[in-house]
Amino acid sequence: MWVPRTVMLLALIVWIGGVVFFAFVMAPTLFTVLSPPLAANVVSPALSKLHSIGLVAGAVFLTSSLIYNWRKYAQLRLFSVTHVLVVLMMALTAISQFAITPRMRDLRSAGLTGGEARAEFDRLHNWSTRTEGGVLVLGLVVVALVARERSN
Repeated sequence: MWVPRTVMLLALIVWIGGVVFFAFVMAPTLFTVLSPPLAANVVSPALSKLHSIGLVAGAVFLTSSLIYNWRKYAQLRLFSVTHVLVVLMMALTAISQFAITPRMRDLRSAGLTGGEARAEFDRLHNWSTRTEGGVLVLGLVVVALVARERSN
């Protein structure tokens, strides 16, 4: 029974650790040492990879959690709080990956020369930051809930 629980925790560690590293180490460092266009050329594909990791980690977490619940409680507990939060994390990640990031990339490749284009890019960047922040907060809540479940 420890294997599915270990896989659940590993999926959370990879996902939340990636978000923390990206937000607090990678992106700020790149924009400090590189010009904004060069930094953006690194950050954009890295963010896409982080989103892919998050979506896979979410699916792995849900699958291993369902297996764990089935083996421990003889039920799946589909709508447990942790499952709902992980699905919300995956939804935020998908919105960022498939709605926000492509529009930002298109605006950046068009040159951001007009004031309206720059304003739209900044608005999308704010939404991107909010979605990543939401994923981080929800992920930390999931970590706390999983830890609390174990201690009970």
